[in-house]
Amino acid sequence: MIGFLGTGRMGLPMCANLVRAGHHVVAHDRRPELETEVLAIGAGWATTASEAAAAAEVLITMLPGPHEVVEAMTGPGGALRALPAGATWIDMTSNSSASAEPIRLLAVARGVDVLEAPVGGGVPAAEAGSLKLFVGGDAEVLERHRPLLEVLGDPHRIIHVGGPGAGYTTKLLVNLLWFGQAVATAEALLLGRRAGIDLGVLRTALADSAAAGDFIRRDLDALLAGDYMRSFGLDRCYEELANVSAQAHSYGLPFELSDLVGRIYGRALTRYGPVDGELLAVAFLEDEAGIELR
Repeated sequence: MIGFLGTGRMGLPMCANLVRAGHHVVAHDRRPELETEVLAIGAGWATTASEAAAAAEVLITMLPGPHEVVEAMTGPGGALRALPAGATWIDMTSNSSASAEPIRLLAVARGVDVLEAPVGGGVPAAEAGSLKLFVGGDAEVLERHRPLLEVLGDPHRIIHVGGPGAGYTTKLLVNLLWFGQAVATAEALLLGRRAGIDLGVLRTALADSAAAGDFIRRDLDALLAGDYMRSFGLDRCYEELANVSAQAHSYGLPFELSDLVGRIYGRALTRYGPVDGELLAVAFLEDEAGIELR
């Protein structure tokens, strides 16, 4: 049996894919109103995290962030105390290694194997079972659970990046660079617009240059149409940037440019609040400049 904690925008279609693949899934979310949707996809419903974990061979957590993982695993009614020895906990949350490590150690002490497999890709990839997985943990545990993970992710994009913590860190670095590209691209476009360059012409020039990357080639058109990608919370973006900066500073690394990206996202969060929009930092820059990138 698979226990599944977190049946939101990403978790519910992932849960559905597991059910379609023939797995018996019992899911829980702290929002009881999601029970109807969970039952509709053929999964069972647990009223607490511990109930979902009690008979699980594998427990998957797909939660909004580090605080929710701590609460779900070790809070009142938490899953960890109920998870049987010999089970495996797979955390697919965009978590931080600093937050997850104490829980991992508690799990290992209970005889529970642990993998981290934070995901890349949005809701369409979750629905299609084509997510990219950044896996940290023991390679043998990964191979044992690879068939299960291949239900959720593209088999060619399940990457073992190292031991405990490596998966979380890799996912944070991917997001850091993506957020940084968004900010840098927006600043370049604002300058180009102010200098009188047509944005369509500038986009074409950038896409066929040394400056081109996936953000410019794949995501910029949506931004130029006014899409701030409202599939992920601005507060979560800021939290991830804060977590990766904290990790860098704990190592004594220079991190000034990345810290600045985090501050821009923080100022956007102050202005707009914890609303959905991965690219609302760009909207903040547009507001500051008095220019819309359209």
